[in-house]
Amino acid sequence: MKKFSDALTSFIEKYPEVWEAHEKTGNLIHTSGPLDKKTCHLIQLGMAASAQLHGAVRSHVTQAFEAGATPEEIYHTVLLTLNTVGFPKMIMTYSWVRELLERLENEEH
Repeated sequence: MKKFSDALTSFIEKYPEVWEAHEKTGNLIHTSGPLDKKTCHLIQLGMAASAQLHGAVRSHVTQAFEAGATPEEIYHTVLLTLNTVGFPKMIMTYSWVRELLERLENEEH
């Protein structure tokens, strides 16, 4: 099982059918069009960054990285939010992404 936050793990344990339906919907959405998995997660990262959803940012950074996105592609996705959400929100997301990518890259080596 993936490493989830304590809150999400608790939710999954309490409502497994809801989580299963959520996962199934997410998988269906990803396979319902021509975009590859990496691109889907980069788009979702941009949306999560714009909404300042820390957990979703972490999830989509991880999934994009696992789908082959380079750190440069991930950082570029965050940078693209600048004119939409403003510098403070973009830099907050950048700080979350930087911390997570450092960890992911260290796990690779």
